[in-house]
Amino acid sequence: MQLFYNNRGWDFYQKEDYDKAISDFSEAIRLNPNYAWAYNRRGLAYSNKKDYDKAISDYNEAIRLDPYEGDGYYWRGWAFRQLGENARAQADFDKAKQLGYTGR
Repeated sequence: MQLFYNNRGWDFYQKEDYDKAISDFSEAIRLNPNYAWAYNRRGLAYSNKKDYDKAISDYNEAIRLDPYEGDGYYWRGWAFRQLGENARAQADFDKAKQLGYTGR
């Protein structure tokens, strides 16, 4: 069931309906609190709403759950850059690259 909410959330995200996307990603996380990918995607939705603190919190959790996946580092870096925290952003971009993140 978590995949249903994650996939529907992604559909809402792509339609730029970020509130519905956040709701569905939150439900996916409720069903499986260890689902790193849902945290990453919810972070993207928060970022698009310019709620960078919540986005960074979600990226932190995604990284904690899956520290060898570059997406969380890259997108957390992007959020840090939006907040003007360029050194932290660059450290995350470097880590994402080290892990093989290619911007898929």
